[in-house]
Formats: sequence, structure tokens, C-alpha cells
Amino acid sequence: MRIGVPKESVPGERRVALVPDGVARLAKAGIDVVVERAAGAEAGFPDEQYAAAGATIGDAAAALGADLVTKVQRPSDDEIARLREGGAIVSLLAPAASKPTIERLAARRVSAFALELVPRITRAQAMDVLSSQATVAGYKAVLVGAAELPKLLPMLTTAAGTLAPARAFVLGAGVAGLQAIATARRLGAVVSAYDVRPAAAEQVLSLGATFVGHELLSKEAETAGGYAKEQTPEERARSQALVDEHLATQDLVITTAQIPGRPAPRLVTAAAVRKMRPGAVIVDMAAESGGNCELTRAGERVVEGGVVVLGPVNLPATVPLHASQMFSRNIETFVKHLVKDGAAVVALDDEITGAMCVTHEGAIR
Repeated sequence: MRIGVPKESVPGERRVALVPDGVARLAKAGIDVVVERAAGAEAGFPDEQYAAAGATIGDAAAALGADLVTKVQRPSDDEIARLREGGAIVSLLAPAASKPTIERLAARRVSAFALELVPRITRAQAMDVLSSQATVAGYKAVLVGAAELPKLLPMLTTAAGTLAPARAFVLGAGVAGLQAIATARRLGAVVSAYDVRPAAAEQVLSLGATFVGHELLSKEAETAGGYAKEQTPEERARSQALVDEHLATQDLVITTAQIPGRPAPRLVTAAAVRKMRPGAVIVDMAAESGGNCELTRAGERVVEGGVVVLGPVNLPATVPLHASQMFSRNIETFVKHLVKDGAAVVALDDEITGAMCVTHEGAIR
């Protein structure tokens, strides 16, 4: 059994699917790993560390031709053509939005496993890439926003006078939102948060933030998997009025709300932005799926009435070392689940393997 770790080809992607520590643990389990030259260099893991961990350093053909290929981003057409026919790949695949990629993988008879589809069950928690990377993104979003603000986040009492603390508002209290709340609190901001899910309120309060909108909470707003459901028009109207009123008093706003497989819900209107304080900053973490703010442009900085709207993309890749360490542990755990007696066993009736498998033996599942 040989696992391949190619260098990521998407521009700006600095993460690597497996780090040297993960390679060493897989080697102890009897699994060979081939790593493309410089695959981990941008994340802070040189080839020497991989070699010391027991990996073979090779070219792209060797990494992509392995029995099981591990990647961060979904493979390009060229990379799919170089995958071993009948082999396997595990990576982020965005299956709901990448039909051509899935079709090409099926045509190549590759067993493809989408990391977005890790089931939300206890024994799969250590494989949950979305949660691990959201942790990194939530942390970095606050730093990006703080760097853009024309004021400091904490209250300071100095000989030159007292500086009032900045007010930070986090929309969406999932993994990314909770990390954003914790980070903003550590930096000294006065933090509030909003989410439609009842379970989120207790978590927000436990971090020392204020929860906005207790009166709007509903048990029907949450799926069995813990995600927020899409709101009805009436629910959206009530939520919008509440959010708009609160936004007007905030300095830093972090939006994180996303619905798997659907465009991001619009939580911040252009009209609401125009009522915010000049100098306020919005960091829209949902920019890649359409944005929570009406003015967001993915990868761009927009200024409206003195308010800055940032649409950063792929925030985890901007913290590549720790993001790769967590991603690697997720991958390693899944590989150990998948591989039995030195071979990948695609048990479609398994609640983890079956849920993640999107193509197998030429068929799209």
C-alpha cells in the first residue's frame, strides 16, 4: 500500500495533506508514503523532514500514481489524468459544485472520498477537516479585521487618556464563529454574537460574549447534523431587523454563516452597511460561497461609506503550518480507518466510508 502526497497546484494554496509526523505514524503502521519534492515547503516542512520520517521523495508522477492519493484541494484535470486507474483519492472535492471533476474521477475508475462529507458522528470527529480548518479560519479572520481597523481592540488606560474597547460582532456561532469570538475576546474587544440555532447561545455565553436575539431562537432552525437550516422569509425578516440594528453600533464584524451545498445566506445588506460607523470593518468568511454581506466580493477589499468589506478566500492556507498539521491528522485518521491489512477497503456499507465515497468502480454515488 503506497500513499501519494503531491504538491498542491491551486494558486495560493500553501497547505500540504500530510506532514512528516503523520508520515512517520503511517510508516509504523506499514504504509509507504511518497511525497512530491517541495510538497510541504510552503507550510514549513522541507523534504529532509519527510525523508527522516520514512517517506520517499519523488516527482509528481510518483505521488499521483500511488494507490491512494491525499490532497488538500480537488485535483485538476491534468492531475486526474495522472491518477492510477482503479486507485483512490481523498481530498476536499466540493462534490455539490464540481460535477465535471466527479465525472472525470468516475471515468478514471478512481474511488474518490470527499472530506466535506465526513459524517458528524463521534467516531469520525478526528477526521473532520471542515471543523479543523474552520478553527484556523476563525482565528485568522479576527486578525485580518483587527489589522484593518483604525482603532485598537482592547481598552487601554494611558497617560494620554483612556481608549474605549472596540466592539466586535460575530454572525454564525459554528466552529469558525466560536473561534472568532474567543480570539476577539483574547484581544480585548467587547464581543457579541448571533446564530439561529438554540445550541449556539450557550456556547457563545460560555466564551464570555453576549448573545443577540434570544427571542428569535427556534429548535426547528437546526438540522440533525447540527447545521443551520435555511430560514423562511418571515424568519429572515425578523432576523434581518435585529442584525441591522446591532450592526450600527459595531466596529468589527465577522460573518461565518454557511449552508452546505447552498449559497451563503445574506445577513448584512448594503443598506445596513451604509448605517455603520465610518472606519468599521466587515470580514466575510463566506465570500467563496457568495458572501453573507451584499457588498462582498471574493478576494477583494470594498469600501462603502467609510466601511471596509473584506472577502478573504482560503484563510486556512494563510496559516499553513498549523492548518496542515490538523489537516494531516484528519487524513491520517481516515486512512487508518480505510486501510485494512495493507490495502484500501472500500466498504460502502460503512457509515464513514460509504458517506464519504462519491465515486467507485466507475460509478458516481
